[in-house]
Amino acid sequence: MLQISFIRRNKEKVLLGLEKRNFHKLHLINEILILDEKKKVIQNVLNKISEKENFFSKKIGKILNSCNDDSQIKFLKEKSVFLKTEKKNINIRLKKVSEILEKKLNQIPNIPDEEIDKNSNKNNVLFQEGKIHSSVIDPLPHWELSKKFCLFDSNLGTQICGPGFSVYMGKGAKLQRSLIQYFLDKNIQASYKEYSLPYLINEKSGYATGQIPDKENQMYFIEKDDFYLIPTGEIPLMNCYRDRIFTDLDLPIKATTYTSCFRREAGSYGSKVRGLNRLHQFEKVEIIQITTPDSSSYSLKEMILHVKNILQSLNLPFRLVRLSGTDLGFSSAITYDFEVYSIAQKKWLEVSSISNCTNFQSNRLHLRYKTVTGNIELCHTLNGSALALPRIMATLLENNQTENQINIPKVLVPYTEFDHIK
Repeated sequence: MLQISFIRRNKEKVLLGLEKRNFHKLHLINEILILDEKKKVIQNVLNKISEKENFFSKKIGKILNSCNDDSQIKFLKEKSVFLKTEKKNINIRLKKVSEILEKKLNQIPNIPDEEIDKNSNKNNVLFQEGKIHSSVIDPLPHWELSKKFCLFDSNLGTQICGPGFSVYMGKGAKLQRSLIQYFLDKNIQASYKEYSLPYLINEKSGYATGQIPDKENQMYFIEKDDFYLIPTGEIPLMNCYRDRIFTDLDLPIKATTYTSCFRREAGSYGSKVRGLNRLHQFEKVEIIQITTPDSSSYSLKEMILHVKNILQSLNLPFRLVRLSGTDLGFSSAITYDFEVYSIAQKKWLEVSSISNCTNFQSNRLHLRYKTVTGNIELCHTLNGSALALPRIMATLLENNQTENQINIPKVLVPYTEFDHIK
């Protein structure tokens, strides 16, 4: 969440940033500032009452030690009781104002980076790489290839659970497992520390990274236990560092994890969404970095280059897109998407989003570092897919098909132990 002190110092900048997002509740900014002033006034009253309480408490102690003036002691005790009642009422008011203030703050997304154009609602394609070609005249989409080569079965997923789930089998299952291991190995080679994490989170963890309350309706909730299924490995991974204070020498922190991800994707299914394009459960390898504010831009470029190298190694045609303000995630200040071209579907499919959340998440996470001068400052957090599996699987199958087989990229052969699927 944005810091109120930042909003107060940079009100015009905040309003301009929210306009880039097409955020229509600009009135919230003034309401937040007014509530913050109200909160400060109430807090000052509370502080004065506490001072009076301490004064009367000490005075009672002195009288008890020096004399036995019952009337004065009675008066002071009555005054103390009155102050305690008043303090209780003021605390109730303070809590109410604080809750309203936090509720309004929770509705404000992060401010877009200055690189993002205010007047453009279109995503910006920065570059494209790799040849778009097919070895067959009429390439089959991955769901048809799956039937032909027995790789995964969406009908089985529907039978077991419902639409939006898939069952991988045989070489399809091994190809997916090989991709996961390959991505993890590449991340570890780039100094990302691997974590194996829970797939369930509590509300506090979801709130800390910004998914709650913003994406609460898109998450699966286990009501009996008050747990959410994770929509991304970023949430439990970032929460490993919650409530921590690092030194600037500890940073950057680089971590990676493989998880299943669970998303309700309500209303997003239809005749145009087939195969692995959009699932309720899918596998993803995630990377994060925690940095100082000065180095987060460099870390973002480093993460983009890292994912680019992985896609190059898979020999897939891809492009890099910088998202417009209207398409940014709630916590993100700037996001770059990698998209891979589907030769059979004739469209670009997003396979990775890499975001710099600046200090928006770390404010909720209470994730800080001590500067060389001894000041305590908020860290910057970054996250990215490296990579999401379903659409990588889909494009690998489609782009590497021949009439009678699917060829496996060379870098994956040591993992799959086969170089083609017949």
